[in-house]
Amino acid sequence: MPALNVEFSDRELEDLRQIAKERGTSMKALVREAAAADIARHRALQEGAEAFRRFFAAHADEFAAAFPEDESAAKGAGRVG
Repeated sequence: MPALNVEFSDRELEDLRQIAKERGTSMKALVREAAAADIARHRALQEGAEAFRRFFAAHADEFAAAFPEDESAAKGAGRVG
């Protein structure tokens, strides 16, 4: 399995030791779990953003009709005068 060396300050390392001890786990497992949780959170945010984009695209005409002032501002935003 590939490995990654990560540097921590003395304070961070001590905090990791203490947290791992409190949880009854190793520091390696603690860091791996934290990274896995962040990866899962990142993927969920990406999936949510993609679902929003699909929803917005599918209902773009409805949004444009409901918020015409935003529609005209968005069209003019990319123009250079």
